[in-house]
Amino acid sequence: MASYAELLATVQTYTQNDEATFVAEIPTFVKQAEDRIYSMIQFPALRKSQRATLTASNRFLSTPTDFISVFSVAVVDASADYSVLLSKDVNFIREAYPAIATTGQPRYYALWDEDTIILGPTPSSGLQVDLHYFFKPESIVTATNTWLGDEQEAVLLYGTLVEAYTFMKGEQDILALYDTKFKEALVKAKELGDGKLRQDTYRTGQTRVNVA
Repeated sequence: MASYAELLATVQTYTQNDEATFVAEIPTFVKQAEDRIYSMIQFPALRKSQRATLTASNRFLSTPTDFISVFSVAVVDASADYSVLLSKDVNFIREAYPAIATTGQPRYYALWDEDTIILGPTPSSGLQVDLHYFFKPESIVTATNTWLGDEQEAVLLYGTLVEAYTFMKGEQDILALYDTKFKEALVKAKELGDGKLRQDTYRTGQTRVNVA
């Protein structure tokens, strides 16, 4: 599937529905399918890094606008030593470092909310942070061509058809068929696309390491 135009035509062929209201909603169906896919699979192809300078005495780090989930977080000190942080939950960091004014080199991080990461302890000055994360790319609706549409067209097509048939209140047997096809395509996407379930390697209790 090379483009959004082809996806649009294929959805209309499958649904046999060219009613104006339905056609106008297809972009929404596609975006809903994309969101569902990105929430279920982490694709290595959709991963990137961003470096920022931490603010002294501020233990919060804002995530990028295209952020989906963390792959890893690391800090770089004044000696250029690179330290990967361990992922914990918010309560752990609050209990381990109850005094916000106590600063040092962070050892842990947690997702505070969708837009914010909390660090523990509160960082001191002169530190940089590398956030390696999975990102949400521009939708095929506006980008015309995307990695998902080119490399994983089946999961995008069937995901869109599930949303479309739900909107249409279509026959339950057909909806069930498309949902099954979607789930099968998800499994293949995880395997063929080298995708993996949403899990941070450092969340499972591995030892924090320093890399010069």
